[in-house]
Amino acid sequence: MRNVLVIAYYFPPLGLSGVQRTLKFVKYLEQFGWQPTVLTIGNVAYFAKDESLLKELDGLNIEIIRTDSLDPNTVLRKRNKDNVVRLPKERTQKLYRMLTDLFFIPDNKIGWKRHALKAAGTLLEKKKFDVIFATSPPQTAFIIGRKLKEKYKIPLVIDYRDAWVDYPFKWYPTPLHKYLNIRKERKVLRAADSILTASRRVKEFILRRYKFLSYNDVQLLPQGFDPADMVVEERGLLPITEKMRITYSGTFYEDRTPLYFFEALSLVFKNHPKMRGRIEACFVGAFRTEHINLVNKLQLQDSVNILGYLEHKETVKYLLASDVLWVMMQDDLSSPGKIFEYIGTGKKILGCVPEGNIRHLIQEANGISAEPKNVRQIADAIAALYHQYEQKELRGARSEIIDKYNRVHLTGELAKVFTAHLEV
Repeated sequence: MRNVLVIAYYFPPLGLSGVQRTLKFVKYLEQFGWQPTVLTIGNVAYFAKDESLLKELDGLNIEIIRTDSLDPNTVLRKRNKDNVVRLPKERTQKLYRMLTDLFFIPDNKIGWKRHALKAAGTLLEKKKFDVIFATSPPQTAFIIGRKLKEKYKIPLVIDYRDAWVDYPFKWYPTPLHKYLNIRKERKVLRAADSILTASRRVKEFILRRYKFLSYNDVQLLPQGFDPADMVVEERGLLPITEKMRITYSGTFYEDRTPLYFFEALSLVFKNHPKMRGRIEACFVGAFRTEHINLVNKLQLQDSVNILGYLEHKETVKYLLASDVLWVMMQDDLSSPGKIFEYIGTGKKILGCVPEGNIRHLIQEANGISAEPKNVRQIADAIAALYHQYEQKELRGARSEIIDKYNRVHLTGELAKVFTAHLEV
């Protein structure tokens, strides 16, 4: 069994989608001859906690090293007993991001670096590791990985879940801020032995900016779904409804908003009054007060079901008990894990996304797409889906498409990357 050190700030019991990719890699790596040790953050405040995710590792003998940090999540921890904080208003959160982009490079988790390096140094002095695997965001994890690679001469594999310099919600107060981020990213890329991205568009941006990299230097390893999550012992326990249920899983932030969907749903009911009471829009995840106010303003209270954050397995039950799964994004840079989990359910997907790779992915999965801000187009899509629902013609992805995104298989591909760096 070979050893890999996994550097990941976001890891259970923290919740939300950012932990899923790393958790599932860690869960399945042993099947492919690799024993992971996780270096992550200690008890900090966050928008969601999910202890059930951590239980997926029970019995796998995986060591998790938790360190302290000096970052905003640590400050919030001191003020909150359960360490779960409410999502702030979007305006407040945007201001917060701008302030942190002004004062912290590359991100506001840079205060974790010193603690993580100290803990990793202690670990590496007593245990041999064959590979270091760092996953981002936050980009601080990449910097930690680079420092360890340079000191201990261990192969470094970096994993972009999202873009760094080109992240659509990153703000650069001055050209100097952007230059410093580019310089740090360049150092990491030069140090890395393998570069992985979850998104084809992120790969394209990296290759466009850093000419010293060739096409084969950056490998695409997509997001996926865990087949174990799709197993429900008793189908009768699923929260079934007699309405056509359209479900969204996750949070809304920046330009990812339910506004246009709500306006479209209101338009559907205006044009097709008989559909009111027969369609339910279900939201699983942290939900902002301003979005609840929007539901009330458009008089959609009888058609919108807001569940709040649920444990992941409970969330999957709602996905399996839905007829249509909805995703909304206005950029084509990110690769939200929820889309791949949607594909894994075999359900119909409604994607309010721009032209690009994500739209192509949804169409490949037999989904239907609309422009993210085109209310009329979204309304027409909802009405068309309802007619398919009535005719029992709603069908999701074919089995061969679903199988492409099986996280067990994807972990096997990751293990091949690690193995390529073993000394002959």
